[in-house]
Amino acid sequence: MLQPRTHTEHKMRRAPRIPLSMPAAAIDHFGGPEALTAYVLPVPKIDATEVLIELDTAGVGPWDAAIRAGWYPGKKPKFPLVLGTDGAGVVVEVGSRVRRLKVGDKVYAYSWANPKGGFYAEYVAVASHKVAHIPARLDLEHAGAIATTGLTALQGIDDALKIKRGETIIIHGASGGVGTLAIQFAKLRGARVLATASGIDGLELVRDMGADVAIDARHQDVAEVAHRFAPDGVDAILALAGGDELERALETPRPGGKLAYPNGVEPEPKKRRGIKFIPYDGIAGVREFQRLNIAVEAAKLKVPIAEAFPLIKAAKAHERLAEGHVLGKIVLRIREL
Repeated sequence: MLQPRTHTEHKMRRAPRIPLSMPAAAIDHFGGPEALTAYVLPVPKIDATEVLIELDTAGVGPWDAAIRAGWYPGKKPKFPLVLGTDGAGVVVEVGSRVRRLKVGDKVYAYSWANPKGGFYAEYVAVASHKVAHIPARLDLEHAGAIATTGLTALQGIDDALKIKRGETIIIHGASGGVGTLAIQFAKLRGARVLATASGIDGLELVRDMGADVAIDARHQDVAEVAHRFAPDGVDAILALAGGDELERALETPRPGGKLAYPNGVEPEPKKRRGIKFIPYDGIAGVREFQRLNIAVEAAKLKVPIAEAFPLIKAAKAHERLAEGHVLGKIVLRIREL
């Protein structure tokens, strides 16, 4: 028979002095970066299977900008809508049915269209299975930058493409948040990597991440370079950007080669005979985060931060995102109010 929780045990499940309200960056209508403004909102209440995280860092991604501009999965959201799909911080409250996490744990989380509001806030309530202890080698800022991108990159390499030692892969659009991690995970699996990026700084970055060959596909013929890189055809392509350069890259896979791309890549790649196309989404879960933590440690992962903004300048972060040429990941420093 279960015994009732003691007063001491109950206290351990909630940190003292959690405020009633919190600063946040939210929208009350769809629009440009200027629609993202400062709010003071109630701290969300957690259910039995959720945890409350006091955030240190939140990731900023193009999917956030798409939502801000008017795209939203499912029904129209309730405004004000706090943006953000991922971040890292410290657990300050755990639901009565949560056993894997405790108050004081340093964690990171990814929750798409999070039901009780996103991560551009001082606190976020998240289903516990979408939360994990941060990898030992990363601090909160760098862990907060990779929950979405890390899961997307690893699942592209391991699950969609099933990359094996000795295989060749093109990672197209490799200098962004997903691509910089995907290079490292592909190298961890023993692949040879041809990475496309733009600009001298982009090429330097992807080389630093471990790419065997790096090219600017806007100024070099990716098909020509790829045929020299893999004369019999590349085994796989991870497409993190679309367009004419990707269409040229699609001339390079061997018969039966594979192309994977996260849903949302635009323009969507055009199917070609003889190539297996694999659209996918990054998925959060206990096992998925366990696999990511193992890969982060094994790869001695480098996490490039393109730029960091305080929460009150979330609109500026979206302006920077719109400028393009983001090398790595943009983040919000939530504690830097």
